[in-house]
Amino acid sequence: MSAPEPAGAAPIRVLLADDQALVRGALAALLNLEPDIEVVAQAGDGAQVVALAEEHRVDVALLDIQMPVVDGLVAAGLLRARLPRCKVLMVTTFDRPGYLRAALEAGASGFLVKDTPSAELAAAVRRVHSGHRVVDPSLAARSLLHGANPLTEREREVLALARSGTPVAQIAAALHLGAGTVRNHLSSAIGKTGAANRIEAAHLASEQGWI
Repeated sequence: MSAPEPAGAAPIRVLLADDQALVRGALAALLNLEPDIEVVAQAGDGAQVVALAEEHRVDVALLDIQMPVVDGLVAAGLLRARLPRCKVLMVTTFDRPGYLRAALEAGASGFLVKDTPSAELAAAVRRVHSGHRVVDPSLAARSLLHGANPLTEREREVLALARSGTPVAQIAAALHLGAGTVRNHLSSAIGKTGAANRIEAAHLASEQGWI
């Protein structure tokens, strides 16, 4: 576990982005108890992340994955592109192997679940700020076991819309594709997930964090 910064050093400036105000407030309260960490900004969705990080000169951004407007994975990519010095630590309820891979591909330096003890969360903030990578060990092991996301980008888009039972015609219209093309993508995704139908395929893909 990383030790706190030496006395007199500037505190690590942290941004918290989570659409649940109670969770966001609790994380802020816990981190602000640390003498070397200061929560300087909070956001309720991913769309605010980059602007707030720039305005408050944030060192480490703690992002949830599932947020409205812009999700945490997209926000992480935008943040790393605009402010590469700002480290990203994903802190989420959803401990899915696919999310871990997607987060690291988006440029995140760490991935933890929200039930991580506060001392470990603070240590993770220090480690990513120092240039290290922090990943929940059990999730890392599961990610290696399950392998990479087998779905193409288009298959992920089609399955995401099919998850709620959206008819093929509506999926086709939403993605500007032909109905036959959508059926082909669904058939391929069903085969890759080993599902019996598109609803089950969407459910299995969601459980793995692939969509």
